[in-house]
Amino acid sequence: MRNLFFAVVASLGLFLVGCNDDDNNSNSNGQATVELRLTDDPANYEEVNIDIQQIVFKMNSGDDITFPLENPGIFNLLELNNGIDVLLGEAIFPVGDISQIRLVLGENNTIKVDGTVHPLDTPSAQQSGLKINVQYTLEPNMVYKIWLDFDAGKSIVERGNGTYGLKPVITAYTDLTNGMIEGTVLPIEALTTVYAMQNEVDTVATAIPNLDGYFKFMGMPEGSYNLKFDAENPNFQDQELGAVNVVFGTVTNVGEIIMMPPIP
Repeated sequence: MRNLFFAVVASLGLFLVGCNDDDNNSNSNGQATVELRLTDDPANYEEVNIDIQQIVFKMNSGDDITFPLENPGIFNLLELNNGIDVLLGEAIFPVGDISQIRLVLGENNTIKVDGTVHPLDTPSAQQSGLKINVQYTLEPNMVYKIWLDFDAGKSIVERGNGTYGLKPVITAYTDLTNGMIEGTVLPIEALTTVYAMQNEVDTVATAIPNLDGYFKFMGMPEGSYNLKFDAENPNFQDQELGAVNVVFGTVTNVGEIIMMPPIP
């Protein structure tokens, strides 16, 4: 949906208010707590491994704050979808405005396709970091949960010579800007991919269900969506579910979708 150069700028235009008031996790002397998590939209690869070495928050005051990662290193993004995420770390921040989050990658970025591991070329990420522009206001004595949503499917560039590049597409959202849709699509043999659509043609998000058929979209903007269930198996017909409404902070459950054989 977006054409981005190596460093992605995901402009969110969000004003963040506190998600929780927790005196055990914050300090009354002008400080707040930030919890940072990583999640992903799915992709049709076996693995997409990203080497995260550093995350830097840029404050409107001009200060750069290096976020303390609990476990810097390699994350397989394809393990982080359908509502699964991983905690990157938690830190005490001074109150004020955050204008940018910068993700710095190491050199060990790889992709696994048909059993073969290929390097992912990421020159810009290694030099200056992946930049995500945000507008978050941190207030005293509050706890803020931020997700970095790495879209693996849109981030991989497959070149004609058999090599692969990383052209990252990343967004960020919080508890207060997190619309969610979940459901189950069966049978598994249909090999269904679920698309969340707006305006009939715009694909907002994609989900590849788990082995039990469960799927979940996170970080969805508020609004009404059409869900398209695309069966790869020709023995099943595609389906569509309209008027699925998303409200921030709530989960819209569409129940169980049964994929049917084609009409004779």
